[in-house]
Amino acid sequence: MLGALFFAAALTPTLIPRSYLTQGALAGGCFAIGYFAGVLWRRLWHYLELPEPSAHARSVANALVATGCLLVVIFSLWRTAEWQNAIRTVMKMAPVETAHPLKVCAIALITFLVLLVLGRLFVLIARFLAARIRRVIPRKVANVIGVLVAGLLFWSIASNVLIRTAFNALDSSFRELDVLLEPERPQPTAADRTGSSASLVKWKELGRMGRRFIASGPTAAEISAITGRPAQEPVRVYVGLAVRDTAQARARLALDELKRQHGFERKLLIVITPTGTGWIDPAAMDTVEYLHHGDVASVAMQYSYLNSPLSLLFQPEYGAEAARALFVEIYGYWTTLPKDKRPKLYLHGLSLGALNSEKSAELFEMIGDPIAGALWSGPPFESRNWRSIKDNRNPASPAWLPEFRDGRFVRFMNQNGPTVPADAPWGPMRVVYLQYASDAITFFAYRDAYRPPAWMSAPRGPDVAPELRWYPIVTMLQLALDMAVATNTPMGFGHVYAPEHYVDAWVAVTDVGDWSAEALAQLKQQLAAKARTTTTGHADDDPDRGG
Repeated sequence: MLGALFFAAALTPTLIPRSYLTQGALAGGCFAIGYFAGVLWRRLWHYLELPEPSAHARSVANALVATGCLLVVIFSLWRTAEWQNAIRTVMKMAPVETAHPLKVCAIALITFLVLLVLGRLFVLIARFLAARIRRVIPRKVANVIGVLVAGLLFWSIASNVLIRTAFNALDSSFRELDVLLEPERPQPTAADRTGSSASLVKWKELGRMGRRFIASGPTAAEISAITGRPAQEPVRVYVGLAVRDTAQARARLALDELKRQHGFERKLLIVITPTGTGWIDPAAMDTVEYLHHGDVASVAMQYSYLNSPLSLLFQPEYGAEAARALFVEIYGYWTTLPKDKRPKLYLHGLSLGALNSEKSAELFEMIGDPIAGALWSGPPFESRNWRSIKDNRNPASPAWLPEFRDGRFVRFMNQNGPTVPADAPWGPMRVVYLQYASDAITFFAYRDAYRPPAWMSAPRGPDVAPELRWYPIVTMLQLALDMAVATNTPMGFGHVYAPEHYVDAWVAVTDVGDWSAEALAQLKQQLAAKARTTTTGHADDDPDRGG
């Protein structure tokens, strides 16, 4: 009964549309959890020697429950396509005609059987250990010790053997991918570009994501073609992971390369913390370069070969260490420059980059000479500063788009822009969080297992289906799966941030004042069209999206 209820709940919508493969795996896993809870309850009842119903009563109850479970499963499978289309509707995606219920059932059954075999294996090992221990200590104590020892054995095998082996294989794979030279990105010939023959950073040492960042981006001519005004060539500096052995050495090299390209003579200087693989969202950086007519310098440093989820799991300290090292070098030199001649200094990061960028700067060291601000998009749920501000938001504001005090220090934005009026005064430092209500990477929480999250309360975000409901344990697992597929959405939803939304964010952060409302609207339209002709907005078209 519990397994069927968990199975049905797993088919209901959450934040991200699911394929029949992920839907079946999730439903099978949830069925296994419900089944395990029922078995555990029955064994606990028997272990405590509580009275049990008669065989006749059990037979009648089992027949009724089995019939009810079958009806629940059939009903939930019948509604699955409708539930998935509820998510697709708010994301402006074409509806699906079927959710492939037979395939979902087959995958769920396979998932359940695998988990059942593992569970039975655990029980056998626990019983074997308990039988050996029972020779010297009482039976009930031996049973408890057997379960604990079996649990430690399974955990040790999973963490030290399976996970470590998988990590080494993935790290090697990503490392080999990182060194591949893509023929469509030739080495820059201009001496003032990173990776050129005159650069302090060699083209081969940039890594695949570094080469992509340096070779992409708008030129002065492309910026002028859209803005109709004179423009400069943006300065982009990137240091790959293979250049130096330590984060401090790579940061010093990045500073030297930035000086060589006269980056401190630009109007804006942005310190970027990339995602796990070193990927930098072009929707973010292209936008700010257009807004400021190319008078922008940006600097970034790679800290991992793994993608963001794997980097966060296996190397959580690497990103923070690298981000901190780069900020210390850039900020330290920036503070020595005359205040009226140096650029405005900003921080930026997406996803894991936002989390590590938050950690890179310490408020107390900047009180006497603060930076101009920061734009952090899609901050992960583990971001402490973001979570603290969200939890202490003004009571009338929703969790998916908070308002914090009078909005002088920090503001939140989504697809519809900020809630604070654009002409509201700022303090000396501007911080903007760009986030979508449908981004599970931002709004996941472990406590969703036992209580509904605040962002589910009315009013809901514009990209959250009204059919979404909370279920104990199941909702947390659904959101965990949503995190894994958060980039499988159209641009402007989930964890795929659109350039037109970055326009509003950068306008607020960098105090853009030389653009009319009509010109900004036209820029948004052009950047959105450009982004969607490069990719249709799905992760399948750009496997590196999201890092």
